[in-house]
Amino acid sequence: MPVARIESLDHEGRGVTHADGKVIFVDGALPGEIVDFSPYQRKPSYELAQISRIVRASPQRVTPGCRHFGKCGGCSMQHLDLAAQASVKQRVLEDALWHVGRVKPETVFAPLVGPGWGYRYRARLSVRYVSRKGGVLVGFRERKSSYVTNMDSCEVLPPHMSALLMPLRALIDGLSIRERLPQIEVAIGGEHEQQMTVLVFRILEPLTAQDEAALRAFADLHRMYVYVQPRGPESMVPFWPIPMPELSYSLPDFGVRLAFAPTEFTQVNHGINRSLLRRSMSMLAPQPGERIADMFCGLGNFSLPIAALGAEVVGVEGADALVARAARNAEANGLQARASFRVANLFNATPENLAAMGRFDKMLIDPPREGAIELVKSIPHSMDDLAPSRIVYVSCNPATLARDLAVLINDKGYRFRGAGIANMFPQTSHVESIALIER
Repeated sequence: MPVARIESLDHEGRGVTHADGKVIFVDGALPGEIVDFSPYQRKPSYELAQISRIVRASPQRVTPGCRHFGKCGGCSMQHLDLAAQASVKQRVLEDALWHVGRVKPETVFAPLVGPGWGYRYRARLSVRYVSRKGGVLVGFRERKSSYVTNMDSCEVLPPHMSALLMPLRALIDGLSIRERLPQIEVAIGGEHEQQMTVLVFRILEPLTAQDEAALRAFADLHRMYVYVQPRGPESMVPFWPIPMPELSYSLPDFGVRLAFAPTEFTQVNHGINRSLLRRSMSMLAPQPGERIADMFCGLGNFSLPIAALGAEVVGVEGADALVARAARNAEANGLQARASFRVANLFNATPENLAAMGRFDKMLIDPPREGAIELVKSIPHSMDDLAPSRIVYVSCNPATLARDLAVLINDKGYRFRGAGIANMFPQTSHVESIALIER
């Protein structure tokens, strides 16, 4: 059986070593460890393997906090110390910046970190009726599988939501449509005694009167709010109780509160989102009299703090519903005079349609995983008077961040002032990051 010393972790949290001219990815192995491994998939240039025995364990190896670790696909790094997780993600970011973009920051920012458990205020739970496993399962998918993990708790969900997994299984098991209810969206707003939890049940067949009564009783007992969604996200409607208050979260540093619908995108980790906003606003330094673009603005998570700090902000987003939500949030916070929003497909950005938006003193970019390549190509060269003097780029994908920064730094002449990670998803290999470039 092969024995190897693990050299590093890859972007999926797998141990990396080399043998016989191949790269070996070893599930669950940590840097510095010596392990016996057993390959389960062989390719000409690499192999996928699992640990057979740990010969020498890393001092950073810890006991996973969830007994479903290894089976559930929701987390891949629970066996690594929380501080070490942040260090590994920082290395993943730096490696991507250099190997993908050939760029290096002048400064590496300290990681933004928070609690490792109970942080996930948004989740999409899969539902599956499996008679041989005792009925309905509710939870995340198994690793590398479409099966639903047989789980009775989840340590990354807030404790009250984790405790609901078994009651949810019992509820759905008693519904007439238990085999036609594939998922539940979880959205939690507010905090402490004002916390509000919403469950969105995706239903593929109508509820019977008995089903409706069971859902109402469940909502009342657990102080939940229930929506049903018979088709796409636009079909979601409040079910019980009626009338239903809006979900919202606050950003106390900037004195704003943002309302959102259960299926609208918000960051899953409220604490890290606040830390990320503090850092991004410190970097961007909005000033009265400045005109700042918030590209991929969503419901106004960055736009409203920019406006609250006195600058004029123009939020740009591709989804009509989110633009309307952002405008309502600005009005609700008394910021409509300094915050405007427009619909535009930034994936199809051109120098011409970007110029048509007018000159921006600064810019914040927060795209989805695909990045913002057409947008960054459309930004003027840093020597051009029309170019933003400062750009803050928030990313959920180090590879596309590196690709886009390479354009801004190597082609557009911007200076790479710094970058660092935010541990938005502790216990997982997901890397959230923030970068600052200047003219």
